[in-house]
Amino acid sequence: MAGKRKENQAGSSNDLRADVLRVLGVLKIATADQIQRLSTPHLTYRHTTKPTPAKRKEARTASHRAAVNDLRRHGLAIDGGRTRAGEETRLLTKDGLAAAAIDLDRELEEMGGMPKSGGRSGASHAMTVNETVIALIRPKPNLDKVTREPAEAVAAARAAACAPDGIGTLASYATEVALPVKGTWKNPAIGSARADVVLTAPDAGVPLLFIEADNCTEEAVLIARKFDKYARFFQRQEKDTDGIEKPLWRTRWPAPATDEYERVHPPVLLVFHQAGQRSAKNQMARVADLTRHHWQGIWHREGGYHSYTGRIPIVATTLDLLREHGPAGPAFWRFGRDHRQPLLDAIGNARRDAYLARRRQAARQEQRRREEREAAQREAQRPVCADCGQKFTDDRWEAVGYTGGWGERESHPHLCENCQHRAVAAEQQAEAEERERQEQERLRRQAEELAAAQKAGGWLSRFRT
Repeated sequence: MAGKRKENQAGSSNDLRADVLRVLGVLKIATADQIQRLSTPHLTYRHTTKPTPAKRKEARTASHRAAVNDLRRHGLAIDGGRTRAGEETRLLTKDGLAAAAIDLDRELEEMGGMPKSGGRSGASHAMTVNETVIALIRPKPNLDKVTREPAEAVAAARAAACAPDGIGTLASYATEVALPVKGTWKNPAIGSARADVVLTAPDAGVPLLFIEADNCTEEAVLIARKFDKYARFFQRQEKDTDGIEKPLWRTRWPAPATDEYERVHPPVLLVFHQAGQRSAKNQMARVADLTRHHWQGIWHREGGYHSYTGRIPIVATTLDLLREHGPAGPAFWRFGRDHRQPLLDAIGNARRDAYLARRRQAARQEQRRREEREAAQREAQRPVCADCGQKFTDDRWEAVGYTGGWGERESHPHLCENCQHRAVAAEQQAEAEERERQEQERLRRQAEELAAAQKAGGWLSRFRT
């Protein structure tokens, strides 16, 4: 035990340190509270008997603060300054980022960059990004680990565990991801975009989602300009390893094949946190107006839906709405629509899906009708047995045509299989009877010839005498 304490003076376990590495590997900079809520959410409902919120937070984050301190002693983490609320932040060193990449099963180039200025300016934007990820994941507590807590804490944990699920796991997210309009993934050219968060959760119905967070401090026109960069990035073509040219983003992230003729860019989610002086509602409306050329679809009169070929589905919400409803609740406004929806509905195109479903159903029905007509026509041409009047089976019908011998015909093609067997048997019986008759006739003639010969021999003998 003394050796372990010497190596890990704060006494943290391997599991706790791995939790910290994974969280910081994804979020890049975070508080102990955020690390705890993501990695061990059951601790949120522990230590509820402490007298103040500060004491409760200190108790439930103690283990992870110890793990961070041990990582710092090993040169894997460093202090990242304090948030505007006074909380300490932590971030990984280069070696720590490499260690996190191993735990997350990612290449180092896939880990993304570090937030600008880290925690030196309060890390307000990074904290909003982190809270967005937590609100999307909605980590569920392990109820077995809160059974001994007060009834109020158990009830709160049970409510959280029974709430609608979030989307993906920590490994489904990446932050500070470069989106090069020129250059490479590792060295993007000036003018490239950088996504705050990239979510890949195909099992949850979200193959790819880019997320931008704003504290209502940035001018709407600057936010809108980001979508010019997104558009340039989405339009960039590159040859993949198979030699086929395709959008650059498809060479990095898996995505389902484009449904029929529409080719829509990946969706982008804007999350506004009402921290600055600008109104989140006004920000949404202003950005929607400035980016209309990027998201506005074309009305498809025949199908009764908007087509978004070459457009970016842009969805907006607030951090408060996201926390309240989660991804499955009515928290998301798709630019161009007049109501809020769950995330999957907001990034989708329900009217188009319904139209395509109707068209596929109509195509299947037409295919069935065509098959029925062809079957009726074939049935009308089906041969009938000349003996018993029964229709030929498919096998018999095929057999009376040319066989594998090419040119050899099946016997009795005008008869069904049963009648053919009887006809063949009758022919064979007739042939056998004919052979028997001929044999009997031959024997009769032989007998007559022998008798005649014997009679002639007797007469000759009497004549000589």
